Amino acid sequence: MEYKFILASASPRRKELLEQVGAEFEIIPAGGEEVIAGSRPQEVVVALAVQKAKEVEQRFLNDTDGAVVVLGADTVVAFGGQILGKPEDEADAQRMLSMLSGNTHSVYTGVAVVVRKDGKTELLSFCEETKVTMYPMEERQILSYIRTGEPMDKAGAYGIQGKGALYIKEIQGDYNNVVGLPVAKIFQRMSKSGIEIL
Repeated sequence: MEYKFILASASPRRKELLEQVGAEFEIIPAGGEEVIAGSRPQEVVVALAVQKAKEVEQRFLNDTDGAVVVLGADTVVAFGGQILGKPEDEADAQRMLSMLSGNTHSVYTGVAVVVRKDGKTELLSFCEETKVTMYPMEERQILSYIRTGEPMDKAGAYGIQGKGALYIKEIQGDYNNVVGLPVAKIFQRMSKSGIEIL
């Protein structure tokens, strides 16, 4: 069956990851206000991913042209029971990086796939966790890294696929999950549900 595959995210990193595996998709970012449900990172990211996917899927309610698959995702960094989203400013970025320096934290990506075909809607959702250990960072290194601008639009104030890689000691789990999308797990789950988009 032919599916219209839609990524409900404007993230350039998620776009690149899907392109790397050869997926053909449209980008239609969710625009609604994010309503955080729960306090555990695993619950928060899944709830936000579901919100995004469902919001975009609703725009295609009258689209009877084949089946629609909408992929929503949300990523957060968590350390010491605290969720670290994108920094509000440079001082916030410094606070986050100082916390993560020399420690191990978790990166959680919530994934939601809304599938609509033959008038029926199905939701697949899950959370993927990757543990990341950072080398200790001196204050001057933190400030220098912040000046590059890279931390300012990243959860936890660092990009593992950019200059932030210099401070990553090791990871346990899916590297792509830290970038923002556990593509292998997504395609495995979708394949088990009979959804082939490659």
